Amino acid sequence: MNIFSIIILGTLLGTFFIKLVADILNMKAAGAVLPVEFQDVYDQEAYEKSQNYLRHSTVFSLVAAAFELLILLVFWFAGGFNFLDSMVRGLDFSSLVTGILYIGILLFLQGLVSLPFSIYQTFVLEEKYGFNKTTPLTFVSDKLKGVLLGLLLGTPVLAGLLWFFENSGSLAWVWAWVAVAFFGFVLQYVAPTVIMPLFNKFTPLEDGELKSAIMGYAKSVDFPLSGIFVIDGSKRSSKANAFFTGFGKQKRIALFDTLIENHTVTELVAVLAHEIGHYKKKHIVIAMFLSIINMGIVFFLLSIFLNNRDLFDAFYMENLSVYASLLFFSLLYSPVEFVLSVVLQSLSRRHEFQADHYAVETYSEGSTLVEALKKLSRTNLSNLTPHPFYVFLNYSHPPVLQRIERIRRELSTATV
Repeated sequence: MNIFSIIILGTLLGTFFIKLVADILNMKAAGAVLPVEFQDVYDQEAYEKSQNYLRHSTVFSLVAAAFELLILLVFWFAGGFNFLDSMVRGLDFSSLVTGILYIGILLFLQGLVSLPFSIYQTFVLEEKYGFNKTTPLTFVSDKLKGVLLGLLLGTPVLAGLLWFFENSGSLAWVWAWVAVAFFGFVLQYVAPTVIMPLFNKFTPLEDGELKSAIMGYAKSVDFPLSGIFVIDGSKRSSKANAFFTGFGKQKRIALFDTLIENHTVTELVAVLAHEIGHYKKKHIVIAMFLSIINMGIVFFLLSIFLNNRDLFDAFYMENLSVYASLLFFSLLYSPVEFVLSVVLQSLSRRHEFQADHYAVETYSEGSTLVEALKKLSRTNLSNLTPHPFYVFLNYSHPPVLQRIERIRRELSTATV
């Protein structure tokens, strides 16, 4: 083992241990007494169900993560990366095709390892707590579509990266950065109309009270919409959600049918006001900018560690290659990625508070956002009392109780 082996192994084990501690603290923080704020939407039986769901899902996630880590370590120290490299090189393809095959086979093997856990989560865990609506046919169809999309979209991107780093010299990282960023923009633009409909049916919202209320609010805050759609989320789960897609004048609203079924018109508009708040506060632009900057840093650092002999020795590799450099650098970069994720999660939580404030400030019935949040927590069996350390590591949204308390303070201040 060399310094790279120690850094990567230490990171893998260290991050797993940190997450293990956070999960244990989070389960212990689950209080036996239902918080007063939620007593109008929960009964004790439902609250106990949410706590059981927390424990079951946490243990499941830990077992899955431990098993996948074990498989990775066994594959690594048994010389699996070099063995696979020798096999693929033996096919005598070009370096580009060899690289695509090498990474593709590794991704396929990773998918096989995670498949039993995905099946268990969908048909045992989510089924037990009343969430699962996915049929075996839909599950298989989703997996096949995911693989097909991965081949159609991922293969050209990977081929482009390999070509740039093999042929573009010292500026390869710049060209790779620009190309991947451009591809990301195009993908976000076409995804709502081309990719998402492959998995879900999008039906235009019928004329009526809800559509009129949404369009009226959007007009009041100068937020143009090209369409409001209902997505058949109940096809897979009873959980509820809503999201925006598109850019510029092509912005669209997608409401899960499960969300519409369980909420009043004013609650639904309040939820959408929150989402519009993200656009108005430039949160989407900020997130995209930070993502692009991070991507540039990653590619620059990759160019420094490209074909590093010591890094390849850490994985018992005989031959240097750009494609293996991509893989090994991603593991070497993981501690930086872990720290960045914590920072970005913190920023995201701040943005969620700001979007809540925008909804309350701009919508005349903004106070109904409180009721919407409480119903959503009940529908999704959310953890009402997460541990602060777990929130610090994992939450992109503040705990629902914190959001409600801040909304109530803002409402009381506005009233005064």
